[in-house]
Amino acid sequence: MIPLHDDNPTRITPVVTIALIGLCVTAFLWQLSLGPRQEAAIYALGVIPAVILDHARLVSHLEWVDPMLTPFTSMFLHGGFMHLGGNMLYLWIFGNNIEDAMGHGRFIVFYLLCGVAAVFAQALPDPESTIPMIGASGAISGVLGAYLLLFPHARVLVAIPIGFYIHTMSLKAGIVLMIWFGMQIFSSLTAGDGPGVAWFAHIGGFVAGVALIPLFKYPHVRLLAPARTGGRWHRRGRRR
Repeated sequence: MIPLHDDNPTRITPVVTIALIGLCVTAFLWQLSLGPRQEAAIYALGVIPAVILDHARLVSHLEWVDPMLTPFTSMFLHGGFMHLGGNMLYLWIFGNNIEDAMGHGRFIVFYLLCGVAAVFAQALPDPESTIPMIGASGAISGVLGAYLLLFPHARVLVAIPIGFYIHTMSLKAGIVLMIWFGMQIFSSLTAGDGPGVAWFAHIGGFVAGVALIPLFKYPHVRLLAPARTGGRWHRRGRRR
């Protein structure tokens, strides 16, 4: 199930969401420009649980940044076009409404905190892992968790591949996001060891988003709000 669009209007231009997408795309183009050195960049700027939890050290020529900065640098690297494209699609569809619900500055902090929470959700169960983690998925999972708590009744147009046929339908965001979260849990339980998708990072980021959104949203923004139309919230005492 692939989300294509939501019907949830915003009042502001989501400059942070757009900037995050731009940074991720720029970082990916930089990765491609490295050629054979891409692997070194992933080890140097990705999160290695054994390194950030002080069970191992990188060799000196890969210490491009302090290891404690890698939870942030890793959020802008991706492992391929599909990895990048899927993440940016979810961020574009759901990020603008979360940015609208808390403002630009808070959204930056919220996004980064969810990304860090995702890193440790993946690292702590296997603290001696030397497999690098990269991608914006954990932070974007936090955006999805926040969206579930704020706008479960918004409608999302999704594409469902059925063989060679693609069926589209409109579903409530709550249904789409709960299916997505259920798939992350199922995948985490069935995935084997070794390289692959960091399912626990997705789960940790999502839970962080649910936990943090009451603290970061504007006071006038309701949790579990009904669907809204027309691009405006009707309220008194708009606050910034």
